[in-house]
Amino acid sequence: MKNYAVILLTLATLFASAQTTRKYSNEFMNIGVDAAALGMSNAVVSQTADVNSGYWNPAGLVHLEDNQLALMHSSYFANIANYNYIGYGMPLDDRSAVGISLIRFGVDDILDTTQLIDDQGNINYDRINTFSTADYGLTFSYARKLPLDGLNFGVNAKIIRRIIGDFASSWGFGLDAGIQFENKSGWKFGLMARDISTTYNAWSIDEEKFEQISGAVEGQNQELPETTEVTIPKLQLGMSKKWIFNYDYSLLGAANLNVRFEENNDVFSTSVASINPALGFEFGYTDLVFLRGGVGNFQNERQIDNSEDLTFQPNFGVGFKYKGIQIDYAFTDIGDQSAALYSNVFSLKIDFSVFR
Repeated sequence: MKNYAVILLTLATLFASAQTTRKYSNEFMNIGVDAAALGMSNAVVSQTADVNSGYWNPAGLVHLEDNQLALMHSSYFANIANYNYIGYGMPLDDRSAVGISLIRFGVDDILDTTQLIDDQGNINYDRINTFSTADYGLTFSYARKLPLDGLNFGVNAKIIRRIIGDFASSWGFGLDAGIQFENKSGWKFGLMARDISTTYNAWSIDEEKFEQISGAVEGQNQELPETTEVTIPKLQLGMSKKWIFNYDYSLLGAANLNVRFEENNDVFSTSVASINPALGFEFGYTDLVFLRGGVGNFQNERQIDNSEDLTFQPNFGVGFKYKGIQIDYAFTDIGDQSAALYSNVFSLKIDFSVFR
């Protein structure tokens, strides 16, 4: 029964995400990419200007001067779940650029013990199988400079694929749009609208296998989950500025406002929308070594006595850049409600100019 409970708990958690919901659909697409950005608590919407802009704000792709490749890996929940990302961007001309990226967030080798006991009631460990649950996000990006000096825009088309073993799978599609503007004094502003089309995921569920699993404990999980889930739009607004000291030292300061159109535990929340700020900085030396920090995920956390405490998530990161190769590290949470374990995140970025 313990093995049945494990598999039922796992599948109940996974199938819960397949129900029509406005809060937690496709949340893996909100975790973030690039250790440099994560080290600054994701406060990069206004100044992102490399291959990772395809995720943070596609308008930033216009700053690419050569082809770039980015890779990232991180593990969450004590290495149970793995998050991997690869991105590629290239300029088309001096006014436009394109990019493509792929995200995979998955849990592999989950034990399926539903067939552990045969029809005669005998336990046979050879009947144990394994399966994986994985979420994939494939994004195509396009960016272009507008006639107004300093103003750029970009769009994303996203394909979402979610798989839970051979029990269930879904397809989804969505659109993002972003703009960036830099004034003559060096201040940068950005706006990223995620899922502006409202992203829909349509699920296909194997009813026979689901009933077989749900029947392991009589009276529980008898109803199939809904077959459609919805991801409502979100907004991210950002501003930043970079200062140079004595030619060799730089300080980048950035702030973001993350807006969700729902009521939750964010520090500013109404029945219409909630707002969560994020602050980040990056200290650089000769464009070679970087030290980063940030705070975000401000939450009003309710205590046992019904009082509320303000909690937040600090992040930390370092980076090293030499010619066209940049390696970054971040010590960060998955971005949930301050309850997840902190993780080590590594990313690599290669500018193809290093080969020329």
